[in-house]
This record gives sequence, structure tokens and C-alpha cells, in this order.
Amino acid sequence: AKRSIPTMTDYLKLHTQLAQVGQEHLVKFWPELTDDERAILVRDITELDLNEIKQYFDRATISMNENGIKLDDRLQPIADDQILSIARTAEDKLNVYREEGLQQISNGHVAVLLMAGGQGTRLGFDHPKGMYDVGLQSGKTLFRIQAERIRKLEQLAEQQTGKHGHIVWYIMTSEHTKQPTLAYFEANNYFGLREENVLLFEQGSLPCFDYDGRIILDEKHRVARSPDGNGGIYRAMKNAGILEDMRRRDVRYLHAHSVDNILIKVADPVFIGYCVQEQADCAAKVVEKSAPNEAVGVVAMVDGKHQVVEYSEISAKTSEMRNSNGRLTFSAGNICNHFFTADFLHKIGSTFERELKLHVAKKKIPFVDNAGKRLTPDKPNGIKIEKFVFDVFEFAEKFVAMEVLRDEEFSALKNADAAGKDCPSTARADLHRLHRKYIENAGGLVHGDVCEISPSVSYAGENLEQLVKGKSFSSPVHLRDSLNGHL
Repeated sequence: AKRSIPTMTDYLKLHTQLAQVGQEHLVKFWPELTDDERAILVRDITELDLNEIKQYFDRATISMNENGIKLDDRLQPIADDQILSIARTAEDKLNVYREEGLQQISNGHVAVLLMAGGQGTRLGFDHPKGMYDVGLQSGKTLFRIQAERIRKLEQLAEQQTGKHGHIVWYIMTSEHTKQPTLAYFEANNYFGLREENVLLFEQGSLPCFDYDGRIILDEKHRVARSPDGNGGIYRAMKNAGILEDMRRRDVRYLHAHSVDNILIKVADPVFIGYCVQEQADCAAKVVEKSAPNEAVGVVAMVDGKHQVVEYSEISAKTSEMRNSNGRLTFSAGNICNHFFTADFLHKIGSTFERELKLHVAKKKIPFVDNAGKRLTPDKPNGIKIEKFVFDVFEFAEKFVAMEVLRDEEFSALKNADAAGKDCPSTARADLHRLHRKYIENAGGLVHGDVCEISPSVSYAGENLEQLVKGKSFSSPVHLRDSLNGHL
């Protein structure tokens, strides 16, 4: 769209508004800019909420000063009656939750919120991370695997209830991943999902500040900004009309997770059923920490409110505490896997979003000096601010957690293979191991390690007996739609 050319009146108005919040330096290069550059600068500044700017910096400064403060004295583990362990719960009880979840899916009350703003840069992949092929036999990407799990779950719900309900898929992208993600879904016909049930929206951003609270200019006509973190979903959902879309469709429950967990049980009916029956506003899936010093946040109580406590916020002594049964006292490792009711999300959007904690990182931020030259500093010169998705836990009237088995539900993809952990090799091996376990639990035998089951065959190991019982399979195994097993 053609930009309107800013006038001197626009400049004076902008300068006055900026001066009121101590940010008039943002237009200092105005005389040197072209009409197009001025239009871009006006847009950048207009997108800032100037009334919030000072408040953001002040709150961020407080947060920065609190970094490193240990929370040991204020910390309690989650109460036993607020956490359900999958491993220690009877199968018939889990089936009750599963049936509840499938019923809600059939009624069209369930949606998935996928946090997919990240690029695959650390994987050496210059595209949205969801488009990454981890090297499975099927060649399926993270997006495709998750789409097929959604389709399978819709089918399972219909088989149980006789009623076909759609799971709406809301996908939060970033400014840089939105267009390639949309093009990828269009090119693949949304992997068999209905186009109207897959909605992309964009994550917000926050300005970068120097240590004096002045917004940094990235170029003479561009404000320096960075993504506002996965906690930006609440504001983005409101601004993009997602909350309104949920209301219109009568979506009541939302399963939110990040894109990079290859084992994710998308819209997990057991999790949804448990949360619905517990009448929880908000919930988290957790895994048992593998060791006291595992660098993962834990879900705990601080001053009587639920929150995720980062590894750096508790002392080694506290992280090593154990209960009488030998389990770590603070063992509920956070894996970015959450449940929300629509009512709770509306409450966050209208009220609590403005109270979310701000997390601050000192960074080396390119900037324009007084002479108008763009410089890249060699040491941190400012701050980037993020919000975290889990910081709404404290606003929930009823919060619960579900402890799941790490080898069944969590394998993150963050690094290139050289790192040796949370990389394509480990993700692939974890999926192969789980799928082999599914076959063996159903009475089959697998020789070798490479084993993949298409979601179109089984969502989470169910209904495999008629395919595999009493049969022997040799690696590589790939169960597709064929009754002959791997082809």
C-alpha cells in the first residue's frame, strides 16, 4: 500500500508526543530522511504505546535489579492434590479423562495454540522451525506431524461420540515467519485440515532501550525492536481478534505449546479432560527433573501463588532437597505445555496482561550514534524485554499440573547435531524409541532402532493390536496406512 507522505504538522505533533515521554530523540534525523523513510519512522513510532513506554522501562529496571535474588525462603512445592502423575494414576481413571477430552473435541470446544515464532537458525535452517525435517523416514516436518495428529484426534473423537468436531489451530508466528509459514501451509493444502480452521497471527514486539530508558534507533528511520516473548501471546490474541474468534466458535479450552517438541500430544484429550473435570482455569504439563542441577524452570508456589521458578532463582541446596520417598522436592520441570480456559484468556486479555512480569536481558544492540552512523557494539549497551507465557499462572483461581513421562511427551529440538542434546539426532531417536514401545506394548516385536508410526495409524499407541500383535518387524519400520505394516 502506498504510504501517505508525512507533513511538517505530522512531525511537530510527533515531536510533542515524544517529548512528553522523553523520547524526542527518535525524530532527531527527520531533516535527513526521504519521504518514504519518514513514513516508515512515523509507522514505527505510532505502533509504540507511548503511554506504556516509561512504565515498561521502569518495571523492566525493577525486574533487572531483582535478577539473581534467590527465592528459597518463599518457595513451596505444588500441593499433591494439584498435580496428577500419569505414571501413578490407574488406567481406568485416565480413560475417564480421555473420554471427557474426546467429548469436548467432538463438541468443537477445543483449540490448539502453537507458538511458532522461531526461525531454525541454530539448526542451520533459514526458515520457520516448524518447516524443519528432522530426518524421519517419512520426511515429515514438525508442522506436518502436528497437523496429522490433530486430524487423527478429530477422527478418534468422532469414533467415540459419533459426532465430528473440528479442532481449531491458532498459530502464533513472528514478523519474519508469518509469510513463509502461510505459504508452506497453502502449498501443502493445510495437510488435510480445513483452511478456515487454521489461523495464523503475529507475535508483538517491544522497543529496545539503552540503560537510561531511551528507545534505541536501529537506523535513522527505524526503531530497534525485539519479539516480546512467548508471553506476548495474550496481547497478540486480543489484538489479532483470536479471542473474539474463540468466542464466536464457542471454543472453551485451549492447549498451548511450542513448535519444537517432536513428541507433543497435540490437544491431548487426557490433559484436557483432567483440566475440565478439575474445573481448572489454567494448567501445565511438567516432567520430573532428571537431576537437581538440570537447568530447567520448575513449577512451584511462591508466596502462595503458582509460578515457574527459574533454575537460577533457587540455591543448589534447595534444588537438591528430597522428600521421604527420595523424589526431588522441587521436581516439576516446566516444558512449555499449557491448558487455558477461554474465560481465563479473556480475563488475561482485558485485565492481567498489563501486570505480566517483564524479563530483561542485557544485549549488544546495534544503534545509530549522534552522527547518524549505525554501530554494532562489542559489549551490552541496552536491554531487550520479554514476557513469558507461564507468568499468568499466578492469576488463576484454580491451577493444576500433570506430570507426564519425559520419554513419551518431551523431546525438544533447539540445537544443531554438534551440540549432542536437544538436536535432530536426539529428537529422531526419541520418536523412534517411543514408536517402538507402542508396537511392543501392542504385542509386536521390533528388531532394530528405526521405527516410525504415522499419526494416521495411531495418535498415541492406540488401536495397534490388529496391525502388529504377534508380528515381527525389522528396522527400518514405518507403519503407514497399510495393513502390511512397513512397506
